[in-house]
Amino acid sequence: MERLEQLEAKMAETNFWEDIEKAQGVLKESKDLKNKIDDFQRLERELDDLFVLLELAMEEDEVAVSAELKNGIEKLRKDIYLLKIKSLLNQPYDRNNAILSLHAGAGGTEAQDWVEMLLRMYTRWAENKGYKVRVLDILPGEEAGIKNITLLIEGDYAYGYLKAEKGVHRLVRISPFDASGKRHTSFALVEVLPELEEDIEIDIDPADLKIETFRSGGAGGQHVNKTESAVRITHIPTGIVVQCQNERSQHSNRDTAMKMLKAKLLELKEREMKEKIEDLKGEHKEIGWGNQIRSYVFNPYSLVKDHRTGVEVGNVQAVMDGDIDIFINEWLKLNKK
Repeated sequence: MERLEQLEAKMAETNFWEDIEKAQGVLKESKDLKNKIDDFQRLERELDDLFVLLELAMEEDEVAVSAELKNGIEKLRKDIYLLKIKSLLNQPYDRNNAILSLHAGAGGTEAQDWVEMLLRMYTRWAENKGYKVRVLDILPGEEAGIKNITLLIEGDYAYGYLKAEKGVHRLVRISPFDASGKRHTSFALVEVLPELEEDIEIDIDPADLKIETFRSGGAGGQHVNKTESAVRITHIPTGIVVQCQNERSQHSNRDTAMKMLKAKLLELKEREMKEKIEDLKGEHKEIGWGNQIRSYVFNPYSLVKDHRTGVEVGNVQAVMDGDIDIFINEWLKLNKK
């Protein structure tokens, strides 16, 4: 409350709008704090209601009231846990939309099929959260699956939650592409970046950019249309390459690709400020053995294990249907700041 009062005092100053960028930051922080306070006060009211139910249950000893009280306590417990997790999302870009990219690693067609499975998992998770999912770029596999795909996931705190998924994901299963029925191991890399607001300035020299256009439907342009609406941008000094092909026009694709490039350059800048010399694509340099953050084992047993937090889930199918909050939440608790 004290911080909110400070922000409201700033907003009341006569020169508040002289620095528009700073003012917008204050407004955004104020809105976030108000939402958190509203959530907390809602839980307080729910707790008060439960005390009233408890008194009623003690007076009348009714089974129906006792059952309602039990359900209410369980719901409140879950709501408090979720509010606690949400309170951990306090970094500068946590509330932003997320740019999620999946890349097939070691394993050939198997790995490309694994990317398609992860695409389904993250899509299901996002839809359950009420988020919108848009495909920005996709490169299908030759035989099956997907080599690379980039999504924009739109919704409050999409980046804050999904940043927990960054890294190499390992799959172990009996291969549907192997007639001999052998067990295969496949890898995929998950990249997550925040979609930046329009007012965030990243200094990019146009001379440092190589901009190419091509037909949508993959780098070879073999599928979607006959016009060169897809855009690929290379930032020459860093070697960063981004591309977008699924917007309505070349102009829209270029704008989206520039947003992706800015997000990657911002991440690189922040890494350099922290004096971390790491690959921009994530915590690990290779999409293969020894680098995985999580393993999904379908055979010889059923288990999903997060190697960072130690969390294990035996119901692999539920995880593949998008039930990944336990992994995200435990990572956020482990990395709280």
